[in-house]
Amino acid sequence: MDILRKLEILADAAKYDASCSSSGSRSRHSLGGKGVGSSEGSGICHAYAPDGRCISLLKILLTNFCIYECSYCINRNSSSVQRARFTVDEVVRLTLDFYKRNYIEGLFLSSGVIQSPDYTMAQLVEAARRLRLDHDFRGYIHLKTIPDADGELLAEAGRFADRLSINVELPTQIALDDLAPEKDHRTIKLSMARIRARQDEDAEQRRAARRTTNLTPKPKTLPRFAPAGQSTQMIVGAEPSTDAQILSTTANLYSSYKLKRVYFSAFSPIADASAKLPARRTPLMREHRLYQSDWLIRFYGYGHDEITAGSDDTAAAGMLDLDVDPKLGWALRNRGFFPVDLNRASREQLLRVPGLGVKSVNKLVKIRRWQKIRLEDLVALKAGIKKAMPFIVCANHHPGLQEIPSALLRSRFAPPAAAQQVFDF
Repeated sequence: MDILRKLEILADAAKYDASCSSSGSRSRHSLGGKGVGSSEGSGICHAYAPDGRCISLLKILLTNFCIYECSYCINRNSSSVQRARFTVDEVVRLTLDFYKRNYIEGLFLSSGVIQSPDYTMAQLVEAARRLRLDHDFRGYIHLKTIPDADGELLAEAGRFADRLSINVELPTQIALDDLAPEKDHRTIKLSMARIRARQDEDAEQRRAARRTTNLTPKPKTLPRFAPAGQSTQMIVGAEPSTDAQILSTTANLYSSYKLKRVYFSAFSPIADASAKLPARRTPLMREHRLYQSDWLIRFYGYGHDEITAGSDDTAAAGMLDLDVDPKLGWALRNRGFFPVDLNRASREQLLRVPGLGVKSVNKLVKIRRWQKIRLEDLVALKAGIKKAMPFIVCANHHPGLQEIPSALLRSRFAPPAAAQQVFDF
């Protein structure tokens, strides 16, 4: 099989992995004639997928052969898909050729598991090692680590990759036992813990090096271990887990393993699927609401349990409301918290106001030290003033919040049914 046909097969097989963001990497470039490539993104030709995601990485699998039988995976052992496998040399050559043509800013490399987890992980690490050491490649590299791989291989991967990730796959061990019996949350989390331990060790070494900066000559900067951190991905809708369970697992991963991102992937039916799997795809709006909830947990101070907690039937069942965003949903279920006075409320209270983002809140806190906040200030900050108005009080705005029924407020901001259908399509 020629390399272009392999690329067609293995790039298509990699499209199901959403955790390929290049954010968080340290800046590297080849200015001055040293090395090849750049992780800064300048001059990169970006492509856009049909779902709107910006793609600027060569996103491929080393191989779509796999010894595992995960029911939800198109590349499972019993699947009838056409198989292909790159050599390490082919991965290196493709990455360099694509970069020199200004198509990409880096490499996202994953793989099915062949022979054993250690063998597969060693192949992935070797590709990254050759790019970094043999070709002085300075672009972005994201390696997907393999469950059960030896800790030393993970440590070596972190030397060459900007980001490491290992997919937790499903939110609960019960779901994993049912759909991916060869995989275990304990093994996956052990790998995450090893990566975090290496990150902590690296951070301590760098702090120790900074304490010696008074020496002459100045010590050489230590290379960072996986500077863009680690991430993971969960499949949504392949089994009955609720949004509350998914967000609980998400919050635990952030707190326990210092993950940079948890990605969500709406389940899509695959050929020759197991009868255990649903026949219809998960609405993309559910994936979108989970991403919004994830944002609230990471940047707005919400607890994972309060996002889905409430008295209405949908929230009581642990599912997010698909018609309104989770921040507005929380506000409608907690009317007693409002209205919030923009001139007196704490930053934490302001972050609970629908329509106000982190940047807008930070600017409001600064502005009100010198003047009273008025509606015109929200307009100047380009905040979501229409969504915020029913929930705030300021110098020239005092609404009668309790006079407006929650159902009316909800209908005002819920998208029309036709718009929802287009999004799901």
